Order: sequence, then structure tokens, then C-alpha cells
Amino acid sequence: MYFDLLKVILSPTNGYHIFIDIKDTRSQQKVEKLKEVLRNTHYDYKHHIVRNIQQIKSNEIELLPLTDLLIGAISYLHRGLNESVAKLALIKHIQKRSGYTLLHSTLYKEEKTNIFIWKPGNSLI
Repeated sequence: MYFDLLKVILSPTNGYHIFIDIKDTRSQQKVEKLKEVLRNTHYDYKHHIVRNIQQIKSNEIELLPLTDLLIGAISYLHRGLNESVAKLALIKHIQKRSGYTLLHSTLYKEEKTNIFIWKPGNSLI
């Protein structure tokens, strides 16, 4: 799934350091494979685009809890839940600030807010 997300948003004019939360004991092998496949897909043999993909402990990076909060709010919306006033207020705030309904994927190259809606059996839509 990381590949489906990253392959469409990487730009050949930029360099990226990608950080992924540690999942399990074999995840380093998966990270190395992801790095290899992304570089090959983008003809990045000199590692100018995908500079590094690194596993991190999410509790050591200050931005990850914020990311989890935003993803959680959008997931709450997509699950059709509406009981939490706080979550609904956050969703409304994100919608207002982003200009998006949050119900559909954004364009892949959107610069401020990227939302990718994934459905099993399909690519990003």
C-alpha cells in the first residue's frame, strides 16, 4: 500500500526522506524492497529522488500524533459515524481549511492536502 501511495506523489524534481512507523520484526526487509522498487519505478539509480526510507518509532516523532489525529478524523467521517461532537468539529474545520469535502481523493499532485481513498481490490481512486 505504501508503494501505491508514494509512486504517484513523488516528483522527479524533488528529493525525499521517507519515514515509516515500525510495524514488525521483518519490516526492515520490506522497507528495503520498497526503496528498491520506488527507485526503479522512477529510474532513480543515483538516489536523487528517493534519498532514504527509514523506519521510526512513532512516539519519538512529534508530527505523527497530529497525523494520526487527522487520519482518525477522516476515517471517522468515512465510517459514517456522527456521535462525537469533538470529532465532527475537527472534520468541519479540516473541510473548511482544505476546501475539500474529504469524501473523495484529491488530485495526486495536490500540494496542501492530499487525500487518497483506498478501496480493497482497487488502486487509489
